[in-house]
Amino acid sequence: MQNPNWNDLRYVLAIGRKDRLSSAARLLGVDDTTVSRRLVALEADLGARLYQRLADGRLELTDLGRSLARLAEGMERDLASLGGVGSGPSEVTGVVRLTTVPAVQNHVLLPALPGLLQDHGDLRLELISDARDLSLTRRETDMALRFARPKAGGSRVKARRIGILAFAPYTAAATAKKQAAAQAWITYDETMGHLPQARWAEQAIKTGGGRAAAVKVNDVEAAHQAVAAGLGRSFLPCLIADRDAKVRRLPLPNGLKEARREVWLLTQAELVGLPRIKAVGTWIEGVFAKA
Repeated sequence: MQNPNWNDLRYVLAIGRKDRLSSAARLLGVDDTTVSRRLVALEADLGARLYQRLADGRLELTDLGRSLARLAEGMERDLASLGGVGSGPSEVTGVVRLTTVPAVQNHVLLPALPGLLQDHGDLRLELISDARDLSLTRRETDMALRFARPKAGGSRVKARRIGILAFAPYTAAATAKKQAAAQAWITYDETMGHLPQARWAEQAIKTGGGRAAAVKVNDVEAAHQAVAAGLGRSFLPCLIADRDAKVRRLPLPNGLKEARREVWLLTQAELVGLPRIKAVGTWIEGVFAKA
């Protein structure tokens, strides 16, 4: 088959979104037999398997099946842009892969997630907690929440700033005022030395005559836990740390007028028109707006 069309590929897309024959059939408004027959015919036409059945009964797309599902998503988006004629199911359904740093995932997104899933029962969100910048252009993730303006991706990545995240120094809540003023600074290892919060701590050491703590970390979540454990002071996002009774905010050190980072939402450009992507993006913006 040289030119697959929407009527063929929407069955593959439905399996990718629902991963069970009966659920895919309900999504398409047909019966199970129709879905199975169309998939068998498509596999015969292509001469290759599009999905495999797992031990628990779920259906998992093969590499070819996933490629065709992505093609079908593009068709769906293009049809929707023409007014929805023949675009198939438009409700919020399917999987969205979202990456961000562990601190934001654990303390900002996860507490707000029940509301999103209650509103969209057929949506599945795969949260990838990673301090590294996973690539959208290599399809390692669909969306990313980052603390800096993107420098790569070009037209293949859509980015918009959704807020400003204030940082401040924090110490353990039980630390006495005089002790906090002389407390060591928790710093970052050299692989993360480029981060603004790492540079702020280094600046505080140099200009304030402080010292580095015995522990180094490589992300904000680890710094937060180290502060709460009484291992030193460190710069933490106020949005997260102010909610934690185990830590207490300190004044900015001399010479530092503000400590802020931009919050950017990045999305694969070819996915921005999909209902599930729009729903997750709107939810993220709402979470930060309320915070």
